[in-house]
Amino acid sequence: MGTPFRLRALALVCGFALALPAAAVDSNKWRLQFSGHADTDGEIELVLTPREGEAVHVIVAIPKGTGENRAAKLTVEAIRKQFGDALYKSEVDDGEDVLVKARRGTPDFQVVIQRNTTGLRISPDKE
Repeated sequence: MGTPFRLRALALVCGFALALPAAAVDSNKWRLQFSGHADTDGEIELVLTPREGEAVHVIVAIPKGTGENRAAKLTVEAIRKQFGDALYKSEVDDGEDVLVKARRGTPDFQVVIQRNTTGLRISPDKE
C-alpha cells in the first residue's frame, strides 16, 4: 500500500465526513433572520425539537409579496398559536428577525427550517 493509495483512502474518508449532516446543536434561544420577499404563495415549516423530546412542526402560511417584516410577524403568530405561552416565548426583533426563547423549565431545543416554498431567505442562528 503505497502513498497514492493512502491519499485516495484519506480523500474518500474526508468526502464521506463532509456528506454527513452537521451535528445538531441545542440552545435555549434562537434567532430566525428573514430577508427578501415571498415570490409566491407558500409555506414555511419549522421544526422545534426539545432535547430528548418530540419534534413539533409549525406551519406558517405566507402570501405572495409578503416582505421580511410581515413574514416575521406571521411566524411569531404561528409559534404562539402552536404553543401558547407554555414552552416558548416568541417575538419580533429588529422588524425582520424572530426570537424564540425557551421558557423557564423548558429544555434547550433545536430549530430547523424543514420546508420553505416562499422565496424568502431564512437563517436560523442559535443565540
